[in-house]
Order: sequence, then C-alpha cells, then structure tokens
Amino acid sequence: MAIGERIHFFRTMRGMTQKYLGTLVGFPDRSADVRLAQYETGSRKPKADLTAALAHALDVSPQALDVPDIDSNIGLMHTLFALEDIYGLTVGEADGKVCLKVNKDKGRRAYGLLEMLHAWKEQADKLSAGEISREEYDDCVNSFSQN
Repeated sequence: MAIGERIHFFRTMRGMTQKYLGTLVGFPDRSADVRLAQYETGSRKPKADLTAALAHALDVSPQALDVPDIDSNIGLMHTLFALEDIYGLTVGEADGKVCLKVNKDKGRRAYGLLEMLHAWKEQADKLSAGEISREEYDDCVNSFSQN
C-alpha cells in the first residue's frame, strides 16, 4: 500500500475530511482539500517534514505512513530480506507449513519485534473471538508503531 493510500486509510479511520486534515498540517483553507487529494492519489509524494506533520495529525508514527513497497511479490521479498538482515527473521517450516521466525538472540531489536508480534497475535485472537471490534483492533495495531 503506497503512502497516499495509507494517508487516506488513517484519515477516513479518524473521520477527517481532506480539507480538515489539510488545514491541520498548514495548507491554506482554500486549497487544503485539493492538496491532500494530490497526496492521497499519488500524484504528489510528501517530503519527510510533511509526512511527519501528517502522522502527527493522524496520531500515528511517520513509519506507519511511509511503508515499503509490498504491493508486489518482489517488493515484499526485498522487505523480508531486509527484516532478515536487521531483525534475524528466518524462514522455516512447522507442521508442514512455511513460517517466519524471529531469533530473539539476534539482539535488542529482534527481541522488541518478537514482543510486538506477540502483542499483535493477542489482539488478533481477541478480534477473532469477538472480544474487540475491528476499529479497536486497528487502534491497537497502529499504536504499536508509536512505541
């Protein structure tokens, strides 16, 4: 999902209009909605300072907006290779199925990722059991990137 799609996703999840979000990040009132539409449709890509301002206004981390290209198998594989290098992510097999594993002994970053994955699984289980709504699940998962 490209950055524009992420901006749109979080904006609509927060119930904001393009004009409202645009004015929050400092665009003039008369063109705020047009400017935001340009970013959401991908005709323009926000620079780092605008990405940070949008993230702040949307109450997410900048990393939640600027995600790697995972819309293709090749882009996803390069992301997984980077996770292997940085976090010790490995591919394995369990019960006849391919699985990804995090080696917590790889270091502090790997251990932190493992903790976040456990928290994600806990929230996913609650969603599956009907204990929380999809919106509560999204809020929990999106808060991971702010810690």
